[in-house]
Amino acid sequence: MAQRKRKLFCEIHPVCYAIAVEKEIFLRHIRNLRDKQPFAETIQQEKLPNLVYEHKVHMIRRAPGVNLQHQLNKAVNIALAAEKMNGLILAPGEVFSFWHTVGKITKRRGYKEGRVIAQNHLTADIGGGLCNLSHTLHLLVLHSPLKVTEFHNHSDALAPDEGKRVPFSAGTSICYNYLDFRFRNTTDQKVQLLVWCEGEDLYAQLRSERPFPWRYEIVEEGHHFRREEDGFYRISRIYRKVIDQQTGKTVGKELILDNHSKVMFDESLIPKELIRD
Repeated sequence: MAQRKRKLFCEIHPVCYAIAVEKEIFLRHIRNLRDKQPFAETIQQEKLPNLVYEHKVHMIRRAPGVNLQHQLNKAVNIALAAEKMNGLILAPGEVFSFWHTVGKITKRRGYKEGRVIAQNHLTADIGGGLCNLSHTLHLLVLHSPLKVTEFHNHSDALAPDEGKRVPFSAGTSICYNYLDFRFRNTTDQKVQLLVWCEGEDLYAQLRSERPFPWRYEIVEEGHHFRREEDGFYRISRIYRKVIDQQTGKTVGKELILDNHSKVMFDESLIPKELIRD
């Protein structure tokens, strides 16, 4: 007879989950005090001259089964957090921490209820949708020589693709404050984040004092969907190519995600031509 899997403390009851979350928040505060990371804190209105990479995201998704109010709330949440980091300068050696920069998300600070993933399920909570912002920042960093020092991922299949597939278009998970997104300026010059919202669009730029000798491309191989025991999964391998600016030759290629993401949208919306055995 198969043994029943023993539940974790956080799985016993919602109260136990809340207690576990508070414990993780406390432990992260302790680690922050102990590690004494050189967090970036300087905001500069003047733009650094060189554009390294830029990205634009439409924040509001209007589709059957999508809670429009949560989408609108997401845009509010992103705008509040973006304001905290717009113009942020990272000197050589400094570290960007999403939660050190944004701070705690509460109703009193204007944050609203949006979609989040908790215990591998889609639900709603205050600050929902901020993972869209953290992922946008992650894309900027992947197109630069900066070094990601903390990254957590969730499903890369939260919703059907809109138009042409964008590799690694989602999946950077954050949760105050124990799931953070962090990166370090490992270069010899200052870099700057510019992040702002206009209407329903999020804009983000990474700028530097001087051009870097390389540019970067994100490529995806073997993209398809596959049915497994508990549902469909998005399967692919996503790489980052390093290209010499002067010669245009590829000088490096690294795997950044061996993608195996559970589909969390209506499976009938999966394109039939992308389903494989």
